[in-house]
Amino acid sequence: MSAGGGAGAPPPDVNRADCPSRGVLEHVTSRWGVLVLSALLHRSYRFSELRRHVGGVSEKMLAQTLQTLERDGFVHRAARPVIPPRVDYSLTPPGREVAEQVSGLARWVEGRLGDVLAARGAYDTARDG
Repeated sequence: MSAGGGAGAPPPDVNRADCPSRGVLEHVTSRWGVLVLSALLHRSYRFSELRRHVGGVSEKMLAQTLQTLERDGFVHRAARPVIPPRVDYSLTPPGREVAEQVSGLARWVEGRLGDVLAARGAYDTARDG
């Protein structure tokens, strides 16, 4: 996939309001996008397994997230012609790259959660005080 926007199109710039990269950024940094990509970084999943792994995601939101990430070229959907049907989801090479990035962000948030909660408490106390 080319980084440019085509002949005569300006180069991608996420700060430009009309840049299509904003949509891609939204897909990979949404709550469910981050969690799905992070899970798939470690192994492939069947839909029901992935839904159990990503706590709180509805069937509808998981299906939409997987479809969006598949359309963007980050997730591979492998349907196996068996009974009952089996569908596995895994990362494509670009999906692995972006998953490493967002997974790192998610791990950072987990590691600094205590600091964030303390900052929130201090902020709320100062505003209420």
